[in-house]
Amino acid sequence: MTETAQVITDELRQWIVAQARAGHGTDEVLQAMKASGWQEDIAMAAMEEVLNGRRQVPDSPGKAASGAVAVPALACGAGHQVWAGDRMVRVVLSMEHPSIVVFADLLSAEECESLRTLAAGRLARSETVVHATGGSEVNAARTSEGMFFNRGENDLVSCIETRLAVLLNWPLENGEGLQVLRYAPGAEYKPHFDYFDPVQPGTAAVLRRGGQRVGTVVMYLNTPEQGGATVFPDAGVTVHPIEGHAVFFSYSQPVAASKTLHGGAPVIQGEKWVATKWLRQGRFD
Repeated sequence: MTETAQVITDELRQWIVAQARAGHGTDEVLQAMKASGWQEDIAMAAMEEVLNGRRQVPDSPGKAASGAVAVPALACGAGHQVWAGDRMVRVVLSMEHPSIVVFADLLSAEECESLRTLAAGRLARSETVVHATGGSEVNAARTSEGMFFNRGENDLVSCIETRLAVLLNWPLENGEGLQVLRYAPGAEYKPHFDYFDPVQPGTAAVLRRGGQRVGTVVMYLNTPEQGGATVFPDAGVTVHPIEGHAVFFSYSQPVAASKTLHGGAPVIQGEKWVATKWLRQGRFD
């Protein structure tokens, strides 16, 4: 028997909006849809259309769905080496779901050292986003020190940002400023998602600058003596920090089903330095 195709209707979109306004989280809404018989991929596509701001719920019926959100990615058919505009970058791991790529030789030893030096005098206790307001605050879940470079602030930052734009086929202007973090022994960042939850009160304010986050690049600026791995609990993936290497992951929908829950495991010996680049749907100013 041929399975009946499921169609995203305006009634479904209106129901998703109602659930969001009632305060139900994205994962709760997804599970409710699946329990009602919706296929997971269709349910996620419907939620993305409505909650991720890519499509407004129409006042009149009959309008077609807009399709999936574009995300940064390697060029189609990319192999174990990829040209990034000024150097070849090696691909040492690639997954589809979740979308994770591990790079080697993304940064040179000299670039890593220079970023650490430039950032060292500007470090302060790292903060996390406050969902209720869209602001930020110190949080016990994140015990690193960090700072932000403005986009294109200096020649080194500009070079790295251009390299990432070419490598991931994503507009330079759609990236947030480069963040450098230092994790001392015992410091960590507990598992979290990088996207902004659409049902949280403060998200609308955050999304005014560039829209939703759709990708993350974590670049390792040194090799800790022990600990400090980037872990993806839902995917069972552990990426060990090695100087010059990086892990990239993308997420087309702001839901846990993206399996992009990740964290920075505690540093056991030595310290860990990373540079993080978040990529947005639109221009980030």
